Amino acid sequence: MVVCGDNALAQRVTKELASVYRQHVTVVLPSLRGGSHGPQIAGLAGRRGMSVETVEARVPDDHALIQAGIERASALALTSGDDQLNIYIALRARRINPQVRLVIRMFNRNLGRYLADLLDRAALLSGARPSGDGDGDAAGSPGEVPDATTTVLSDSDTAAPSIVAAAVVGSDKVMHADGLLLRAKERTLRTVDRRNPLCTLALMPATEDTRNSEGASDDSDDEPDEEQHRDVRRRRGASGGREGDGGPVLLPDQEDLAGLPPEREAVVLEAITRSSRTSAVRAPRLPRMLAVKHLFSRRLRYSMLAMTGLVLALAAVNWFVSRETPLHAAYVTLLDLFAINDPNIEEPPAEQVLQLLAGLAGMMLLPLLLAVVLESYGSFRKAAALPVPPRGLSGHVVLVGLGKVGKHVLERLLELNIPVVCIEQNEEARGMAVARRHRVPTLIADVTDDGVLELAKIKRSRALLALTSTDGINLEASLNARQIKPELRVVMRLFDDAFAATVYRTLRDSYPAAQTRSRSVSALAAPAFAGAMMGRQVLGSISVGRRVLVFAAVEVRGNPLLQDRTVEQAFQTESWRVVALDTASEEERRQDLSSVSSTGAGELEWRLHPGYVLKAGDRVVVAATRRGLSRLLAAGPAQRGSRPVRRAEGASGDDAARLPDPRTP
Repeated sequence: MVVCGDNALAQRVTKELASVYRQHVTVVLPSLRGGSHGPQIAGLAGRRGMSVETVEARVPDDHALIQAGIERASALALTSGDDQLNIYIALRARRINPQVRLVIRMFNRNLGRYLADLLDRAALLSGARPSGDGDGDAAGSPGEVPDATTTVLSDSDTAAPSIVAAAVVGSDKVMHADGLLLRAKERTLRTVDRRNPLCTLALMPATEDTRNSEGASDDSDDEPDEEQHRDVRRRRGASGGREGDGGPVLLPDQEDLAGLPPEREAVVLEAITRSSRTSAVRAPRLPRMLAVKHLFSRRLRYSMLAMTGLVLALAAVNWFVSRETPLHAAYVTLLDLFAINDPNIEEPPAEQVLQLLAGLAGMMLLPLLLAVVLESYGSFRKAAALPVPPRGLSGHVVLVGLGKVGKHVLERLLELNIPVVCIEQNEEARGMAVARRHRVPTLIADVTDDGVLELAKIKRSRALLALTSTDGINLEASLNARQIKPELRVVMRLFDDAFAATVYRTLRDSYPAAQTRSRSVSALAAPAFAGAMMGRQVLGSISVGRRVLVFAAVEVRGNPLLQDRTVEQAFQTESWRVVALDTASEEERRQDLSSVSSTGAGELEWRLHPGYVLKAGDRVVVAATRRGLSRLLAAGPAQRGSRPVRRAEGASGDDAARLPDPRTP
């Protein structure tokens, strides 16, 4: 594996590949002694148990790439913040090695799509086989043509689901897929069915009380037979997790759950739907729906009411004096009011005085009409631009910062139908267009100014997301919000890991009843970049104890472990479980299953019947261990005949991600 970059993302991707996937990694960077993260990457190169090499080059040109071994590399990650530099390196790398898998960090997603298509076409013309599903192996054996894929990722877009999850459900065990938030929650077996979970992910180790209750129930017979003894041993093994480590049992079957005490805990997968906050107050969607009180100020409304009363009084007096019909009296009064009537020289003095009063009232009407026009115009402009937080708004999320990260977080919140109030100082920020398009209540102000958080109704909000590019502003906004509402859930974007850890511990100790989360975009995005380098369409991962479950999209076609099997038959305990089915046709399938479809409706069916037979054209989402996912992908047609991804010498680990040789039984 080759990584190009000198930033936090490059450091974390390198660490992920070397420590989790046990890969040999070569990092190309300008300097090991300076730069943004040169010393940190140099520390990884010298760490025991990791196979990391470095190549110093001011610009990753052809010579530097060849020195890094691009000709025989399985994958190349380009993590620079400069889109043009990443494009240059990608084109050079594809020319040198048409078979290498490319993972490119791009801010411009439209340009990224065009670039991915161009690079895949180049790989196709050179003899490699582009594969859009990302399930291919990394490097082919001699005589075999491996899959050459190009994956374009945005670190902020990749990190957005985890940031939203921390704010909405306050949990780290969360995955975002198909416009839904999926969380892993520990429940007792007594309460599992009440929550209607999607599936059971793990059976937690038994406590001393549950072990005693299991032993009492198992040994109730005086002379149990041999089969009962075997059942007791099996259940006690399940209660302690995997043999020898006392950990949780991942992906248990129904036999593991049968007969266990109701106090036993299990980790289940629960869905948080898009319409979980239907009672929230929304801002007006169209200017024409504005009420009169929003168009005109109270003083202007009172002035208009007084002028109307004055005109009616003049019309009544005119009707009484002239003895004409009421309609004629009102008409004459309006003519006098607008100064378009002839002078009443030959009329009685009463009508002359009345005409003078009407003319005076007409002079007062002119500035009033001008004020009505100006104020209504200003109100329409204000309503068409950005609304203010409406009255009665509660249970919303306050989002501070609509930059690169805030824009993607706002899009995720809107997909989940969660009410949000934004605070942004720069009217030209990236996310302002999204806020205007969806008419999101937004305050154009500095969040550090007094009263800004109060205007955002922070007291009635559910969480604060401080996502500006400055650590100091994020910290100040978080501390101010905690002063206003101590139990508020706070998620901060902090760059420095040591600073983030110190802030987190201090806030946790100072506000023990509140939830505080600090997030680094590079730390959240690194697993997705590493997974793409391994050639897997990984939707997310959830940790259970010290083990990890990976959720990935897998094609059924040509995979004997899935095709023509029922959902129940395709399940392998401690390895993988089919949790969802893509219901879209093969021509209309989305490459990115983490986002909601363009129609707004989900395309994944999460509650599959155990007897459903998986067909060749199906695509499924599986929950699997890293080792189980490797076995499952190795059985697919794209994996046969190719050698596995090489692991670093001496690497070990139960769940290390490697693709076993299909020739091995």
